[in-house]
Amino acid sequence: MKIVTVDFIKSATGLKDCPAGEFVEIALAGRSNVGKSSFLNKMVNRKGLARTSNTPGRTRLINFFLINNAFYLVDLPGYGYARVPEKMKLEWGKSIQEYLERRERLAAVVVLLDIRHRPTVLDINLYKWLEAKRIPVILAATKTDKLSKSQAATQAGLLRRTLELDAGIPLVLFSAKTGQGRDELWEIINGIVSP
Repeated sequence: MKIVTVDFIKSATGLKDCPAGEFVEIALAGRSNVGKSSFLNKMVNRKGLARTSNTPGRTRLINFFLINNAFYLVDLPGYGYARVPEKMKLEWGKSIQEYLERRERLAAVVVLLDIRHRPTVLDINLYKWLEAKRIPVILAATKTDKLSKSQAATQAGLLRRTLELDAGIPLVLFSAKTGQGRDELWEIINGIVSP
């Protein structure tokens, strides 16, 4: 997919603040510090579009980016070990769940997993929950540049087994540094937003 325009539209605290309109949405979900902002920047080839940080929990709102004036990429707050007050974590969880359950234009969720680590209970629960809700999932294993090819293949197998993925479900190996997996992901996303 050729990216012609990328526009930040707005940040929302919850469902009530999300933009109105007819654009299809692809959400990005993953634990804190999995690399969602780096993923977004690389996917659209824009440095600094989404702010990156080594500090987990940087993304605290639901951020809408309009791609080619045709669909949204929606960056969700990370879950997991972010160093924020427990009350804020609960609010994030509630707003994310509400968005995922009730957003009518949501077409799929890209679940990002750090290839270097076994999926957490939260990763597994998110995947199973999306599956139970029949929300299409695209799995992307981030930070593959930090491993050798053989290590990445071994870890990808571990991710597949831990999540109990069927053979037909793709797990795309992705690197925000090298761009590995970018074209494959755009092909999958394009098939969803332009059927």
